[in-house]
This record gives sequence, C-alpha cells and structure tokens, in this order.
Amino acid sequence: MSGELSPIDKAKFVAAKRATRYVESGMRVGLGTGSTAAWLVQCLGELVREEGLRIKGVPTSSRTAALARDVGIDVISLDEAKWLDVTIDGADEYDGNLNLIKGGGGALLQEKIVATASDQMVVIADISKQVETLGAFPLPVEVIPFGWQTTKALIEEMLIGMDVLGRSTSLRMNGESPYVTDEGNHIIDLHLNRIGNARQLSLVLNQIPGVVENGLFIDICDAVVIGYGDGRVEVRDIVKGEIDTERFDFLEEDNLFGDIAD
Repeated sequence: MSGELSPIDKAKFVAAKRATRYVESGMRVGLGTGSTAAWLVQCLGELVREEGLRIKGVPTSSRTAALARDVGIDVISLDEAKWLDVTIDGADEYDGNLNLIKGGGGALLQEKIVATASDQMVVIADISKQVETLGAFPLPVEVIPFGWQTTKALIEEMLIGMDVLGRSTSLRMNGESPYVTDEGNHIIDLHLNRIGNARQLSLVLNQIPGVVENGLFIDICDAVVIGYGDGRVEVRDIVKGEIDTERFDFLEEDNLFGDIAD
C-alpha cells in the first residue's frame, strides 16, 4: 500500500468509485483509456474479485486491455459484444453541455467508436477538466501516415476559416519518432486555445482526406462524474437534467491503488 493519495488522485479515485454504480452484473462495459479510467478499471476489478461482479469489458486501448485482464475483468472485443450497456471514460476537457475533447492518451478513435456503440456514455473527471469553452487542451486529430504532411497542411488551411483563436499544429511525437496509435496512425495536435463552434469544426475536420477521426465528442456524453480532492463527488446527468452530490470519507484501507501513474 502506498502513502496517502494526493488531492488530484483522490479526485480521480472518488469519481471512479462513484461511477461503478452505473455497472451491474451481466453488463457489457466500455472501458476508457487514461489515468482516470485506470482508477475505474481498478475499482471494477475489486468488485469482480471481492463481490462477484460479472461483466464483459470492452477496452479502448491495448493498455486498458492489459490492465483489465490483470485485475480479473473478462475482456472481449467490440465485435464480440456488438453493443454495450455503458461506456465509462475520462476526458481532457468538458463543457457545460457535456461536449468533450478526448485523445490526450492517443486512443481517441477506439474511444469514440466504443462510446457511440453504447446505450450510455459516462465521463469521470476531476474538476480541473471543466471549461467554459473547449479548446485550451490541444485537439487531437488522428491521421493516416501516408501523406500526413499534406493532411496537416490541409488542416491548417481549413482552420483559417474557423472560429478559433490559435491555428498552430504539431505532429505528436514519441521520443524522436512519430507517435503511433493502436491502429497504426499518427496524431496531429491542434493548438486552438478556444473553439467557437465545436460541432462545425468536427464535421469539417472529418471531411479532409487523410483524417481518420478527431477528438471532439459532441452529443455523445450523457453524464459526468466530477471528483474533488476533499472526497466530494458531483454527478451531472444531462439526460435527466439532474445534479447530485455526495462525499466519500477516506480511510486508510481506501488507499488501494496509489501506484497508478498519470
């Protein structure tokens, strides 16, 4: 067992712990990618081992698949599942309408496919991911390797006519080599600062040859579970139009997953 959790890890932990209530035995569950989603996988694994929870997990990346298997979750493919009861994932940003930017972890394509193949998509996040307007976090765009420089130039030309504050772009790197997604693609990060019309930008981006998918998740998220460093949790359900709050007390035995890295 590690030492006391940091406030940011407490926020992620309580959000993940609260989100497990969306999961029931017999469900097919989409499992997100990233540090906050890793807490969820750990919490679900504990329920599988200690309380007999029976679920089929559909991971959104090879990293999540490996973690899910390690904690005892039965992992299947989306093709095997065909449709999911719920997907629970993190986000890099979310606004008041629960529109998201995702893909900071490089899994945006699989994340969007899995999320849209679900009856419900729930985001777990700490309060720092809440924004008034999307765009401060770089927007990831997944592109095929062939002709990526041409695709990048086409994106930059398109941005001239968009309602954004910044227009610089960069190829995501992994050391000295381009980052490669699970699908064998590259990611171009768009440094926009503010996105005035996210819906329009998403539609136009996906019409550019070479673009596979972008990290704007519009009208996909149904609820967000927001964790705070003091143990408070707020659940905003855009479908029901409800906001619920509660608080988790931290005991020493709650500190089960302090070794999860960002």
